Amino acid sequence: MSDLHRRVEETQAILARIARDYSPAVFASSLAAEDMVLTDLILKARLPIAIFSLETGRLHAETLDMLKRVRETYGYEIALYKPQPEAVEAYVAQNGLNAFYDSVEMRKECCRIRKVEPLGRALAGKQAWITGQRRSQSATRAELAVQEDDVAHGLQKFNPLTDWSEENVWEYLHENQVPYNALHDRGYPSIGCEPCTRAVQPGEDVRAGRWWWENPESKECGLHVVDGKLIRIKSVAA
Repeated sequence: MSDLHRRVEETQAILARIARDYSPAVFASSLAAEDMVLTDLILKARLPIAIFSLETGRLHAETLDMLKRVRETYGYEIALYKPQPEAVEAYVAQNGLNAFYDSVEMRKECCRIRKVEPLGRALAGKQAWITGQRRSQSATRAELAVQEDDVAHGLQKFNPLTDWSEENVWEYLHENQVPYNALHDRGYPSIGCEPCTRAVQPGEDVRAGRWWWENPESKECGLHVVDGKLIRIKSVAA
């Protein structure tokens, strides 16, 4: 059995266990390459795991186009969670539209409004949530576990692709003809909001294009952080 097929079987087993033991469970998709792997696995297996995405209001057109491509390929409508309009308006009025360039604090506040608060609404009433995070993506994710006790949201958090390599991800996408974000072919291995993401140069870290003006140690949006620390409070053996 190839390395990819072994990882696929392991991931399928994890997803099946989540659907069986942690219902209702949801998958938080950023519509990037890793998330399309999980989307394909969940929808083809018809697992009772809902898929949602955070529509921040600052996403690339190519990212938004993925919603249509998922609908056309799988006949599935990804649920969208958007920031509270009044919170966005207050931030922009007080600080300016692109104040996130001014400091880490301003950037994290923008992420809190556009991503963290909507995530809380998306996870309300759920027993588990799933992400497409991988250990090799960045220094901040080096100790990522397959299953974690997310005390911040009061539920279990699963990262089924923890041990997948970049090569595994792309081999799966090509082998299974899974649609993916066109920005990946233009030097964007990691894709966030448009003003906070740039293409990377050959040899750069895959997340070097995210908040490129900051130090690597601060490059998390807050979805996986509480009080300045990554939510790695208690890892649970798979």
